[in-house]
Amino acid sequence: MKQGALIYDRETERYDIRFGLNDYHGGLHCGECFDVFAGGKWKPTRIEMGVQQNWYLVNVKTDNLEGLRVRRHG
Repeated sequence: MKQGALIYDRETERYDIRFGLNDYHGGLHCGECFDVFAGGKWKPTRIEMGVQQNWYLVNVKTDNLEGLRVRRHG
């Protein structure tokens, strides 16, 4: 499992996961699943695009996704 942080890529207008200084997932797409560290524990979630073109995580209440700790399987 790789752990990293969510970052927003303004060039592609989508979120990505930064694992290290030059190590990125490569851009997240709607429906991609991963775990997010929230409330002191890891929670499964997926990223989606809302009606007003805003990104959100399913079952995670936050207004800012930038910098959230996440991990991906495989």
